[in-house]
Amino acid sequence: MEIETIHRWDATPKKAIVLQESLRKRVVIKDCLKKIELVGGCDISYNKKSKIGCASVVIFSYPDLNLIEKIAVRDEIRFPYIPGLLTFREGSLLISAFSKVKSIPDCVIFDGQGIAHPRGLGIASHIGVWLNLPTIGCAKSRLVGEYDEVGIHRGESSPLYFENRLIGYVLRTKDRVKPVFVSPGHKIDFKKSVEVVIGCCKSYRLPEPTRIAHTLSKTGNVNHE
Repeated sequence: MEIETIHRWDATPKKAIVLQESLRKRVVIKDCLKKIELVGGCDISYNKKSKIGCASVVIFSYPDLNLIEKIAVRDEIRFPYIPGLLTFREGSLLISAFSKVKSIPDCVIFDGQGIAHPRGLGIASHIGVWLNLPTIGCAKSRLVGEYDEVGIHRGESSPLYFENRLIGYVLRTKDRVKPVFVSPGHKIDFKKSVEVVIGCCKSYRLPEPTRIAHTLSKTGNVNHE
């Protein structure tokens, strides 16, 4: 897929924050999806003994969730780990992986935050602007915000607020299992974000696209079974 270059990735942490403040103005929080036939998922894993990361992108049919395509790309990680600046550590490698995708997804789920971020620009929102696609953040833990306890059954949710603004939902995807933190990334709204995430969860807590992308990023094996 063709991807417009939005900015350079070799920013200092201070400049990265300035870029986030600017880019969040480009984020669109409304449902721009006319249909969903393909859903993407992505993740990055690191080799602890080196500076090499492996970014993976998988494409599934929706709603039957059959694997259509998978990509894995390795390269050096140059930006340090700084909370709130994850995209500057992983973004370049993710964009490299997405550039190799042939089956363009209707939306993409990220293992990370959308607008549920201190500056409203988590990795799903940031990369969503790069891809110009609807994106969703589905994180395993909270970065910011407050919420009430979620019911114990699959599909129950609780709104997540930060500075008196709705930034996402805490969603139970499996009975009596820890919830996930869902927030719109770009070109999608709250309701549709939750709908897509729950629709992509089968027997596991995490959506199939990000769950399989994580496994692929660990192995780097793109050979179809």
